[in-house]
Amino acid sequence: MIHLQHIILKRDEREILNGIDLEIKEGEHWVILGRNGSGKTSLLEMMTGYMFPSSGTIDVLGNRFGECDVREVRKEIGYISQSIIEKLTLYDPVWEVVATGEYAFLRFYQDIDEQVRLKALRLIDEVGLGHTAEQSLGSLSQGERKKVLLARALMSDPKLLVMDEPCAGLDLHEREKLLVDLGRLRDRGITVVYVTHHLEEIIPLFTHVALLHEGRLAAAGPKRDVLTSEILSGVYDWPVEVEWSYDRPWIRAAAVGGGQA
Repeated sequence: MIHLQHIILKRDEREILNGIDLEIKEGEHWVILGRNGSGKTSLLEMMTGYMFPSSGTIDVLGNRFGECDVREVRKEIGYISQSIIEKLTLYDPVWEVVATGEYAFLRFYQDIDEQVRLKALRLIDEVGLGHTAEQSLGSLSQGERKKVLLARALMSDPKLLVMDEPCAGLDLHEREKLLVDLGRLRDRGITVVYVTHHLEEIIPLFTHVALLHEGRLAAAGPKRDVLTSEILSGVYDWPVEVEWSYDRPWIRAAAVGGGQA
């Protein structure tokens, strides 16, 4: 599905990514984890063809970036990020915002096919927002807007779904509701790549973790092999303990002064 080889990214004198090798196979669902500035979002933007490396190769869905029409590849990739919400028109009705995902538009300026409208309504209902279909996007809560983005991303029946911190800014209730919807993606046959700062968002759906540290891949593989107290303490430069409950990892950091939290 995704194969990154020897990826190096430099901006001016700054090295953002250095020597990244990562392969994501069909049937796997990955979380990209790391501290602020570790290169997580840059890696996502490379997977979606919005950024290109200084050197190295990127293969996505059987296409090598730089040797294909990236716009065509993007039609098979669903993308969820805060930047998309900021580009949408808040007074457009929810169903219309979702329907734009069929064509990767940000807004419609022509008549919408009835089949596309019905598909949008079905997906809105699937994420539990059927009652909001005629409301404006701006009238929804942050959690509801994230669900709208999920429905929008699914409009094109993508093979790959890429999410950049979809739970950012949500309270516990809204976060857990969104994570329930994400868990249902297992039945859709979509490969999911998910960026987060928070281990507790790594729900049973996710099978693998890539852990970035200062632009390098500190560890990558099955989640229980990567999310150990020893590895995470080294990457975050802080003593932590990891516990698993309901196949989700939960982290405890040592208190200042050496006491346990």
